[in-house]
Amino acid sequence: MALSRVLIANRGEIAVRLIRACQDLGLATVVAVSEADRDSLPAQLADRAVCIGPARSSDSYLNPKAIVAAALGTQCDAVHPGYGFLAESPSLADACAAAGLTFVGPRAEHLHSMGNKIEARSLARSLGVPTLPGSDRIQSAQEAMEVAGRVGFPVMIKAAAGGGGRGMKVITRAEDLPQAIVSAAAEAGAAFGDSTLYIEHYVANARHIEVQVLGDGAGHVIHLGERDCSLQRRHQKLIEEAPAPGIPAALREQIHAAAIRLVGHMNYLSAGTVEFLFDCDTREFYFLEMNTRIQVEHPVTEMLTGVDLVAEQLRIAGGEGLRFSQRDIGFYGHVVECRLTAEQPEHDFRPNAGKITQWDPPAGPNIRLDTHCYAGYSVPIFYDSLLAKLIVHGVDRPDALARASRALRRFRIGGVGTNAAFAAFVLDSPEFSEGRLDTRLAETLIARFVRQESATPTGADRI
Repeated sequence: MALSRVLIANRGEIAVRLIRACQDLGLATVVAVSEADRDSLPAQLADRAVCIGPARSSDSYLNPKAIVAAALGTQCDAVHPGYGFLAESPSLADACAAAGLTFVGPRAEHLHSMGNKIEARSLARSLGVPTLPGSDRIQSAQEAMEVAGRVGFPVMIKAAAGGGGRGMKVITRAEDLPQAIVSAAAEAGAAFGDSTLYIEHYVANARHIEVQVLGDGAGHVIHLGERDCSLQRRHQKLIEEAPAPGIPAALREQIHAAAIRLVGHMNYLSAGTVEFLFDCDTREFYFLEMNTRIQVEHPVTEMLTGVDLVAEQLRIAGGEGLRFSQRDIGFYGHVVECRLTAEQPEHDFRPNAGKITQWDPPAGPNIRLDTHCYAGYSVPIFYDSLLAKLIVHGVDRPDALARASRALRRFRIGGVGTNAAFAAFVLDSPEFSEGRLDTRLAETLIARFVRQESATPTGADRI
């Protein structure tokens, strides 16, 4: 492999994951840490840790100059951004290229084109990939009213540079649209430095399905199946699984083919995910966006296919190309992933940072835990509340859900409140276990869970 030393430009569980993959390939690792993460597990596992700034993300993990300087100063030849922070930032990819560093991810032009949701929609449409009725850039409230009148209410306002649910608003009445445009533009500008908006018809009874892809940058692309990520709260995923339940084989193939058509046209490089909205009423699917990075939920696909996606990213970045053809990819059983966070669902998912006093994870066949936590670790207040990802494989969906539920109930975490009990509640619910999924299901189950918790006597046994 052409690479020899990789700077990990991230933190938490994904930093641990990247370090492990590099170690498996014989690559040296340097992890970039903020002052708050000097004693973190990634800092302990990497060959070397280098501090790139204060705890605030804007002064450390979101500073491309500091990251490139750290890579050059430690003789790294590559930078892996993980997910979040600068993973989809052309600024970091460009800075790496200018410094002679390999960016472990797509080319900057792919980050530019897919990072702008309007441009991505336009490309998908030109290739015959279905897109929701909607608009290009909205210039005024009057124009927004005209578009909404054409596509029909309800509509969703979206930020062209958006992500994570910011700058997104669902509007059901015409009289609410002008103020919503102003509010969404302000939110998008503050979050992304770009207030550009567009509008799509809003599908209420929908599922979120995404296709994992790999490309070598020279036109050779493959998919590794799809994941269902419909269980969401405020556009943030809570539980993911694969294969997507209840999708007919012919339709599944059409979704895969649409993803391949898009990334093949781009000569896409590295790992990526093409996201689709599935209308449960019409049984039609529509392109939403493409995430040009490794996903939080990538272990679901790894356990389903046996392919190490991070290792493949590193091999492709090192010039080895794509080792697999489509016929090499098999799908075995069913996999479910639960994101465990330091949040309290019974209190509107209030963050619960603090010191972990007990960390006793479940173990057994077909259980994987991606985490950076341990007993004695202090969860900082500065970053995302993700503690771990519990990934469980089963021979089929009922087996996977049952195994995951048992594993969650065996997980013992002390010192901080978590969402583990809620995750087990979801897996055991009739709606989820029967595959009656849509993007609104989480809110229904949250309300039911809160009522149950309120009725539970103080001191009763809980996870």
